[in-house]
Amino acid sequence: KRMIVLQNVQKNAARLKRPTGPVDVVLDTDTYNEIDDQFALSYLIKSDEKLHLKAIYAAPFFNHHSASPKDGMEKSFAEIHNLLTLMEREDLKPLVYRGSDRYLPGETQPVASDAAADLAARAMEYSEEAPLYVVAIGAITNVASALLLKPEIAERIVVVWLGGNALHWPDNDEFNLKQDIAAARVVFGCGVPLVQLPCMGVVSAFTTSGPELVHHLQGKNKLCDYLVQHTVEEAELCEDSTAWTRAIWDVTAVGWLLDESFMADRLEHTPVPEYDQRFAPDPNGILYKNVYHINRDKLFEDLFQKLSR
Repeated sequence: KRMIVLQNVQKNAARLKRPTGPVDVVLDTDTYNEIDDQFALSYLIKSDEKLHLKAIYAAPFFNHHSASPKDGMEKSFAEIHNLLTLMEREDLKPLVYRGSDRYLPGETQPVASDAAADLAARAMEYSEEAPLYVVAIGAITNVASALLLKPEIAERIVVVWLGGNALHWPDNDEFNLKQDIAAARVVFGCGVPLVQLPCMGVVSAFTTSGPELVHHLQGKNKLCDYLVQHTVEEAELCEDSTAWTRAIWDVTAVGWLLDESFMADRLEHTPVPEYDQRFAPDPNGILYKNVYHINRDKLFEDLFQKLSR
């Protein structure tokens, strides 16, 4: 039994190593939710020397920017196309898929969508040795649905998800996770190789300000002008101080794939996302990668250089 456990530990650790060469990637994004998804999508596209984008999935969300999860998904679908227009990447528009119009009704029931169907089929073209990387930066409904539709893709993908809070944080009251806890439980519990970028306590340090954005991005190109304007407008809507900073959370999920110097991570046993907004430790959980530190300045330097090209 000890030998089997050791073999499983080594296997999981090997599958969670950061890739050193170019890889195929799909992005699952609630793009209209805030301002950080726009940065993340643009950063991924402009990192095509290493990240080969194969599909973009619109994820559901429900907050002050949407009337329902379905409305949030549709607005995200439109915002993805808007960004591709700003980047003059009409060639990528056929790769955009509508995602779930609601959250999972339970931990065994997928939500049918073009995104889930595409991921379930596309992942079967890959292997354990050469997986498809799934970068998820919203509620993880689409990814969980694909895993429920075709469980065998867990051996053919690696999920990099920005969601939940740090293991030391007192609660798990985080937007991406709490929207669809059932979906998070599917992903954490199914055995798929998982990299988690926790929000509060880790990625919350990845912040920028209006003056910094203006200095590095203003006037560089249409995309940069849009990102600066959109960030300032969102900050003025949501912040109660003129000396604001905003977390550009989602960029870090893309950054994990690009350079090991951008952040530090470690192997942990997967916890259980509970319905009372906490992580329950599970000493028998499979190994996953937990990011615990972001090299803020180095990652922002690479982001600004690529966006302003």
